[in-house]
Amino acid sequence: MRLFVCTLTAALLAGTSACTDAQADAEPTESAAPAARIERLDPALDALIAADAAVERVATGFSFTEGPLWHGGKLWFSDVSGDKLRTVDRDGNVVELLANSGGLPNPPAGASIGSNGLAPAEDGTVLMAQMGARRIVSVNDKGEVKPFLSEFEGKRLNSPNDLVYGPDGALWFTDPPFGLFNGMNDDPAKELPYNAVFRYAGGQLTPVITDLALPNGIGLSPDGSVLYVSDYGAQTIHAWDVGQGGALSNKRTVTTLSDGRGGADGLKVDKLGNIWATGPGGIWIVSPAGKVLGRIHMPEVSANLAFAEGGDAVWIAASTSVYRLPIKGVGTLPRFAR
Repeated sequence: MRLFVCTLTAALLAGTSACTDAQADAEPTESAAPAARIERLDPALDALIAADAAVERVATGFSFTEGPLWHGGKLWFSDVSGDKLRTVDRDGNVVELLANSGGLPNPPAGASIGSNGLAPAEDGTVLMAQMGARRIVSVNDKGEVKPFLSEFEGKRLNSPNDLVYGPDGALWFTDPPFGLFNGMNDDPAKELPYNAVFRYAGGQLTPVITDLALPNGIGLSPDGSVLYVSDYGAQTIHAWDVGQGGALSNKRTVTTLSDGRGGADGLKVDKLGNIWATGPGGIWIVSPAGKVLGRIHMPEVSANLAFAEGGDAVWIAASTSVYRLPIKGVGTLPRFAR
């Protein structure tokens, strides 16, 4: 088996959604983790990650992992360029739940049009962003898919990327153009004039943010009063105060992840309000005030992460692999988590 690193980060910055190498058709396997390093920049990190904590590679052999979600005692995750939805348990046992998870029949090999972000829904299913089909669907533990959201005012969404439910039950999601075949704003199939952050509540879909270049990762503070969104192209994480009915105000930049190549990607917010964000070099752990508490330097490009196991671990989707790091019970599980 030859491991294949789909350089999605470089491809997106170059304006294409296709990978630049041939994908090896290999079964995922367990393997010892390559070197990963935890850099402690502030004593506050000690309350989040134990001094002897180590990153473990649980499974590998994928194309480009994304959208991790702890659900039903397993990690659900997307393989964006492999076009599959899979699960993996604590012992590294991998199950393919859905082929063609991006929703397109006979997609081009290696194109970044598979599924992406995942979020548990109130009815026990999982909402899944389908980059290829440009929509959000619900999927159950048998891999059965039902439509959920695909249009705004009669125009197709760009390519839903990541999503999160707020404490009030409203769904927030980002909609960059990454799943379009050109991968950027000049794709003729693009129907919306912006790359929005949407809010869906009471049956109504609203573009609440339209001034970001490439909105990507999204999260909310534990009480739902602050919205965080990463802008991939600008390598920044922004915050807004959330008011009644989802009204946003007081936009500010929390931090810029500018150390190295790549962009600001997926993020999650822990019980203490700290932001765990994937970006250049791995994972940045940032206080709500924007102070970098530490970094998890990863051996592969890391796209997203999920708090899991009751908040005692963080699982990381990183290129060809899925990793796990024990933490000190500070992980916030998503609303409707099971």
